[in-house]
Amino acid sequence: MRIRRIVDLSVPLDESTQVYPGDPTPRLRPAATIETAGFNLLDLHLGSQTGTHVDAPYHVEPNGARVDELDLRLLAGPGIILDVTGLAPRERITWDHITASAPTGRIGPGVITILHTGWSAHYGTPKYFDHPFLDEDAATRMVDLGARTFLLDAASIDETPDAGHPGAGFPVHHLIARHGGIIGENLRNIEAIDFDPFVTALPLRLTGADGAPVRAVAMDLDPVNLAVRNATRLPGTVFRDPGHGG
Repeated sequence: MRIRRIVDLSVPLDESTQVYPGDPTPRLRPAATIETAGFNLLDLHLGSQTGTHVDAPYHVEPNGARVDELDLRLLAGPGIILDVTGLAPRERITWDHITASAPTGRIGPGVITILHTGWSAHYGTPKYFDHPFLDEDAATRMVDLGARTFLLDAASIDETPDAGHPGAGFPVHHLIARHGGIIGENLRNIEAIDFDPFVTALPLRLTGADGAPVRAVAMDLDPVNLAVRNATRLPGTVFRDPGHGG
């Protein structure tokens, strides 16, 4: 198997990275330089939810799994892209939007659900926090189908509260967390995925943490056809799948 193409789904992480209201502002400072110590080393200060990141259930549920306890199979697998672009600021992403974007039979266990809102176009501006958000009924239906990993190109899967929008207590966060699921936020470049992706969003192993930054990517994989390879092999040689004995 080889990787034909990789689409980076992560925002840059630096001192200009936009953070959720109230979150720590990232700070990157040289701790050592080649000139002074013979090597470069950064001193990092950032929140667990800085940049492109995943939320462990512990983010909203006191007894939920922490990021270092996650089953990493939730964070690597085939992805389905649900195109919910064109919605108004703070519009709910309903079940009708979901069913109009892809066959619901493709939503299920082991499949990473990617909500493409198009809101990454507003990243770095105040409008970024006026993003569409997933309706609790739609989330419930997807969880009932077996979905456990939800990624999106917005600041939150729930409505982001502000002075004029108090929010509703992060119901979708709680729903997914209670089912042992994962949420990944602040993705970008989803529109560049024009293939059936294999997606990874593996977090830093921060002990006891509620979440962690990730380098999320979508890969276009080209599986090796062993039958074709064996048909063109040299006499006396056989190519074997390294994942099987014999």
